Amino acid sequence: MSLFEFFLILFILTAVSAVISSAEIALASSRKLRLQQMGSNGDLRALMVLQLQEQPGRFITVVQIGLNMVAVAAGVVGEANLSIYIKDLLHRYFPQAPWIDNAATWISFIGVTSAFILFADLMPKRLAMVYPEAIAVRTVRIMNFLIFILKPIVWIFDFIANQTFKLFKLPSVRQENMTSQDIVAFVDAGAQAGVVMAQEQYLIENIFEMQERRVTSTMTTRESIVYCDRTDNRDAILALVAEHPHTKLLVCDNGLDKILGYVESHNLLRMYLQNPDQPIAISDPQLLRKALFIPDTLSLYEVLELFKSSGEDFAVIVNEYALVVGVVTLKDVMSIVMGELVSTEEEQIVQRDADSWLIDGATPCEDVLRVLDLTAFPEEENYETIGGFMMYMLRKIPKKTDFVLYDNYKFEIIDTENFKIDQLLVSRCKDMPVVNEED
Repeated sequence: MSLFEFFLILFILTAVSAVISSAEIALASSRKLRLQQMGSNGDLRALMVLQLQEQPGRFITVVQIGLNMVAVAAGVVGEANLSIYIKDLLHRYFPQAPWIDNAATWISFIGVTSAFILFADLMPKRLAMVYPEAIAVRTVRIMNFLIFILKPIVWIFDFIANQTFKLFKLPSVRQENMTSQDIVAFVDAGAQAGVVMAQEQYLIENIFEMQERRVTSTMTTRESIVYCDRTDNRDAILALVAEHPHTKLLVCDNGLDKILGYVESHNLLRMYLQNPDQPIAISDPQLLRKALFIPDTLSLYEVLELFKSSGEDFAVIVNEYALVVGVVTLKDVMSIVMGELVSTEEEQIVQRDADSWLIDGATPCEDVLRVLDLTAFPEEENYETIGGFMMYMLRKIPKKTDFVLYDNYKFEIIDTENFKIDQLLVSRCKDMPVVNEED
């Protein structure tokens, strides 16, 4: 075999190995969502790649057979032919050297192996990792052809591999289940790469958070509910509306735990203006609307669905003992999605400097975790707000100056009101061991 023929055969073997190597990595790295998008745009090759991903056993078998056959063939060609030319070259300079045969063998082996590592393995695989879908669709027909012509061998090896997997109860098919955590991770990666804007990232993550946050995390709590009694007169109601200009007012019968319904402020004021001299009962059926009651165990997403199905935008929240614990509006729910992008209310978390924050005691734990970059609070199923966290950790009725040390942060109570934690000062404590303490 001439030197030209040798390099031609070596080039062909290297090219075959490069195609198979790149196809292997491209198929494994190709994103299913991207392939589905390409398929919906009319690229049939993308659908063929998806089929191979669903049943990868035959493909992997062909890859291993092809790579090993090419590697063996290249070794035989290199040993049998390249070493001859190397011997002749060495004999010119070292005619009587006894080590020429061994040296020629090793040089040919190292040369062929290095060429294969660089051009048939390393470079094609790195390229396939950069452009997985593009290379996968360009090589899929070649791989299907190899699967077809090697079908008997592929079937035998694939059968043995499948039976071995079944014996050890191992999965043989890749699972492509997409979770909300996966999508959030993709969005975070897109934001870091500059593909997704910060506002878009904020909105997407908040939408998924709605499925996990309970309605109590964004409700107006019981002690802050503004309501009127069915026996209140015109002057008392007008004074209440003037002091608390809400669009809706609950109407109760001797206390919050007996709610008759609610009235809309604009309807109430319209009737008062139209009939200034006539007494109007606030429980009048023309004014009073039936309130929507919901349990405190619902998620924000479920509340949003209830608002949609009922046509309401206001609900009363009750606990398992049928006691009213708060009210929630559609605006409250949507504020979780839009948050700081549209909020005009006073912020619950105010950063004082790089290592300290003032936090309202009613702030949901999820918001505190996000700001402080923490993973979780201990046994957080027992509370929902940062004030609840403090009471749970202190194991007593809180008072000013009580503090908790947790995960390199000091949570100190600086204001209370009627046994309720009103405000905390959270400070980062550098080089502090992770402990929990109470004053």
